[in-house]
Amino acid sequence: MHTYYALGLMSGSSLDGLDIAYCRFDWDGTAVDSWELLQAETLPYSEIWVRRLAGLPHQNAFIFAQTDVYFGYYMGELVNTFINKYEIGHIDYIASHGHTIFHDPSRRFTAQIGRGAALAATANKTVIADFRSQDIALEGEGAPLAPLVDAYLFPGYDFYMNIGGIANISASHAGKMIAFDIAPANQVFNFLAAQVGQPYDNGGEIARNGTVHANFMKDLRDAEHYSRPYPKSIGNEWIQRVVIPMFMASGLPLENQMASACELLVQETIVAIKRIRIKEQWPQQPSKMLISGGGTYNTFLIARLCEALAKENVELVVPDDKIIQFKEALLMGLLGLLRLENVPNSLPSVTGAKAATVNGGIYVSR
Repeated sequence: MHTYYALGLMSGSSLDGLDIAYCRFDWDGTAVDSWELLQAETLPYSEIWVRRLAGLPHQNAFIFAQTDVYFGYYMGELVNTFINKYEIGHIDYIASHGHTIFHDPSRRFTAQIGRGAALAATANKTVIADFRSQDIALEGEGAPLAPLVDAYLFPGYDFYMNIGGIANISASHAGKMIAFDIAPANQVFNFLAAQVGQPYDNGGEIARNGTVHANFMKDLRDAEHYSRPYPKSIGNEWIQRVVIPMFMASGLPLENQMASACELLVQETIVAIKRIRIKEQWPQQPSKMLISGGGTYNTFLIARLCEALAKENVELVVPDDKIIQFKEALLMGLLGLLRLENVPNSLPSVTGAKAATVNGGIYVSR
């Protein structure tokens, strides 16, 4: 048995800050025997960094390279703040997702900034970063990554859903795991809420007062992503280039736009479950879905999702707050463990790659 203590770092497309999870994993050589989420917190980004990250896709190559390095140093500073606050002593490694700027597996590239070397130098810890590139090099989607944490740490469910900036679904049956991105989520919800000076739609109140617009829904669902077979993933730039402009040009009242955005996610979730059951020939028996991510706090969305899932004989299970908020950061810690153990941390059944891959570059501390 080998016990690892790790920091998992996740920066999501919602730009709310850096999720940091301090985790313990007991590894028995083939599986995680036990684990614990010891401490976790989201450290908010400064206004300067929110603007830098939001605008980086439109900057030149020099600014991109510079920001990649500087963001690594900045994450190191946030990590040090976290370590000092919680008086954390032993850390075997830091596993960092970085912040996704570009993701286009059809052209075989992805870019998560936050240079691992800069992070390692600032935090003075071994850093493991870049968990997508090897999979994409073998013609995979490089996403989603969540099925690994579902398989290793949360067995016993048929479906798993994470509602972050982008919502994804995982499914498990008879030892097979598949997953893909469903639809934009908090990234669109937060954009719409910002139009009335709110950081997010608190409890789904804006959506609750809106009406779903049928023609607009049809336009949204006609976008190319939804008709593609899985495995498939969504890039932030596709949301900014295709999805956001559709909302801006709709001419609908804001509450109707928000209600339609929520309904898009609900309907595409049901479509995803039906497609999985049919394609994989899985029985339509009573099932359970574990949900996580910040969108879980949108009570209007969750109520609508529960209603729709019940018709498919799927029970929605909501875990405790720490799992809801920090499951992705916990995932990073697990991916780092698998990298150190030279165990595949990306699955072909999920990403469509030619082979299972061990992803992550290692930067040793000074």
